[in-house]
Order: sequence, then structure tokens, then C-alpha cells
Amino acid sequence: MLTIAYDGTDYHGFARLKEDPDTIEGNIDRAIKKVTGETVEITGASRTDSGVHALCNAAVFDTESSVPAFNFTDALNTKLPPDIRIRRSTEVPGDFHPRHTDTLKTYRYEIDNERTADPLRSRYSMLVGYALDTDSMNRAGAELVGEHDFKSFCSVHTQAASTVRTVTGIEVIRDGTCSERIYIMVRGHGFLYNMVRIIAGTLIDVGRGRLAPEDVTDILYAADRTKNPCPTAEAKGLTLMDIEFLGLEDR
Repeated sequence: MLTIAYDGTDYHGFARLKEDPDTIEGNIDRAIKKVTGETVEITGASRTDSGVHALCNAAVFDTESSVPAFNFTDALNTKLPPDIRIRRSTEVPGDFHPRHTDTLKTYRYEIDNERTADPLRSRYSMLVGYALDTDSMNRAGAELVGEHDFKSFCSVHTQAASTVRTVTGIEVIRDGTCSERIYIMVRGHGFLYNMVRIIAGTLIDVGRGRLAPEDVTDILYAADRTKNPCPTAEAKGLTLMDIEFLGLEDR
């Protein structure tokens, strides 16, 4: 299993595309072939969208190579672009599948809350140039915690068999060292296509006063994306911060 960090700005998402090799999976597949001579297709835990970043996405692959599992970290990093890095490589049971295992995922949505973008953060945050009431945003976020039908908070193009998901926590935080930086932390067992970005867009609209916190409850229970007037927040503000595979340490 590989633990992977990447700046997603210049890639067309995590998942490989036959017509477009410039994805995170595609680059790692090619790096593995350079190291082992084997043609493999890694299986990722989270197929992040184009422009989304990660500190700890995960993927697995099978190999007959004699390279020890922990040595793949350095070996693959010599073959990858500098904005994709393997942070750790470990051996896991042969039947382990990162998308068929109970997980807890933590995403962070970063907002640059000032009139002019910080050029050092502009690749990783969305510029919001009007005042945001984070207390109202937190009250609205609390309405989304729990097991719900999140159809109002996913793309109309989602192909998921069920739109019911469990969100275990949402918190809106101002950075203690830079008050213009706001983080929306969203944690849950799994997410739908664009779900975290739509939650972020909705909470931003609450923060600027376009919606009241209680309006978010009505939007949730409508279970219809067309009943949610809020935009999908920009991809560049989203980072996958952590994935916890529940029970893996006991295997």
C-alpha cells in the first residue's frame, strides 16, 4: 500500500483516464513499471477530482518484485514528478481493498478570506473577499452531521447506487496565526461526487448571509441538488488530509 501526497493543480484528477495519461494514477502506474518492469494498475482509496490535493491518499498494487515494500517509497519517488510523492509504502494483506474497507476520511477546505489573494496560497485556497460569520457556518455544519441522504449535496451526475452517507463531524475554524485563513474540516465514512465541495459552497453562502443556518436543514431534507441554490466550491481549495482504515491494524 502506498500513502500518496500530491498537488493536484496540474492533473486531471486521481483516477486514470484512457484518453489522458496525466492523472495521479497514471503517473504512479508508469513509475511502478520503471521500477519493477511490471505493468500494473494501482487501486486508489479516494478518486479525487481534477485540481484537488492530498496529503495522504492511499493505493494498493500487487507485485512479484523482490523490492521490499518499504523501499518502494524512495524507488518510486525517483521516477515521479516533484508534485507527486510517495510518503510511505507498506505490505498489506493480499485481499485488502482500499474502497471495500470501512474508513474515516478527513477533508479540509481552505478559504482565503481577504480582498486580494495570497500568492503563496492561491493554488490551495479559494478567495472569498467578503466577511464570513464562522459561528453561523458552524451552526449550519452541525445540521449535516449524522447519517443522511446527501442528494442535495452531490453532483447531479453522481452514479452512486445510494446517496446516503454518514458525516461524523464538520468544523469551521479560523487559523490562529492568520485570521484571514479559514478551514472547513469535514470528516466521514465516505463521500459522494463533489459532496465536500458543495458542503463548502453552502457553508460559504451561510457565512456571507445568503442563507440562515436552518435553511441548510431544509436543503438537506429536500434530497434534490436542484433545490440547493449554492455553488460547488472551487476544486483548488480542497485537500484530502487523512484516511483511517478501520480494523486494518488488527489484520
